[in-house]
Amino acid sequence: MQTERQRLEKQHSQLQIVKYSSNNNLTMSQHMEEKEEEITKSALITFRAKEEEIEKKKLEVRERVRAQLGRVEEETKRLAEIREELEGLVDPMRKEVAVVRKRIDAVNKDLKPLGQSCQKKEKEYKEALEVFNEKNKEKAQLITKLMELVGESERLRMKKLEELSKNIDSLH
Repeated sequence: MQTERQRLEKQHSQLQIVKYSSNNNLTMSQHMEEKEEEITKSALITFRAKEEEIEKKKLEVRERVRAQLGRVEEETKRLAEIREELEGLVDPMRKEVAVVRKRIDAVNKDLKPLGQSCQKKEKEYKEALEVFNEKNKEKAQLITKLMELVGESERLRMKKLEELSKNIDSLH
């Protein structure tokens, strides 16, 4: 639409230039005026046609918007009815559910310190078990050492007994 106006203005200005430059020739001037009038009428007709087309499209869009609004209003009413039905539903077990939930909350409160106590005792147990295992390992090492010492002692005693036995045999 803007380009159409620009084109018309350009044509008008060109006509004006031609009009002023040919001021000397009256017939040419009249001819130009007729042509200018013809162009102006054509431009006005085109402009009016465009305006009518725009108005027609605006009306179509308005009508579509109205139709959409009508559908939206219907859907809103349906949703409101559904919401009312949902709010109207009463849970027949509501009281029992509330009692059970309160008991669950109470048990959860009792479980928390018990869980912490279990974790603490489990930690103490693991530490005691670790100390126990270390002492058991130390005991096993000491028993091994004792066995070695007893074995060595027996070997030395046997050796000594054999020597004594030889000494006794040599005396005979």
